[in-house]
Amino acid sequence: MRLAAQPADWVLGFADETWWSRLAQPALHSWTAGPPLRLVEQVCPKGDRAPKALACYGLLRTDAHEVLLRFVDGRPVSHVTTAFLARLCQQLVAERKRVLVLLWDNASWHISREVRTWVRAHHQQVKRHGGVRLWTWRLPIKSPWLNPIEPHWVHGKRAMVEPAGLLTTTEIITRVCAYFGCEHAEHLTQLVA
Repeated sequence: MRLAAQPADWVLGFADETWWSRLAQPALHSWTAGPPLRLVEQVCPKGDRAPKALACYGLLRTDAHEVLLRFVDGRPVSHVTTAFLARLCQQLVAERKRVLVLLWDNASWHISREVRTWVRAHHQQVKRHGGVRLWTWRLPIKSPWLNPIEPHWVHGKRAMVEPAGLLTTTEIITRVCAYFGCEHAEHLTQLVA
């Protein structure tokens, strides 16, 4: 991590995925002069076809102290992960960065054969044509406290909570993007076979 933080054209990033629920409420405390505020899990009305939760990829950049987000139509799987990595590399090429050192957990879609094959092919392409080199490092199993993006997820979920009603997917996306100060980009799509 020290090595990655030194050169100006390197980026050290911590990646993870989370779900933004329309129904479940985060654990939080409140101070009130009257009766205590109670958050209860919401219930979807009959006929509501919107998803109960939205998946989201995120990258915490230590050089810019920002979180980059990309929502997913579906759930995190290997081909969505490779699409996320490709978009990150494109963005970093535009910023004239050379290396992305990526730390993430051992989720099955991070260590899958498809992702490892994509990373190898990406390295070969970077050697031939230039671009952003991608170094992936896995955090120890069952150690979410080692990933600094985790507290960002917790605080984001607390900030976007709605105690009085059910949020729509558009409201969730708007609140999440406003909290993290990022633009709402095109969603990644899970291919269904």
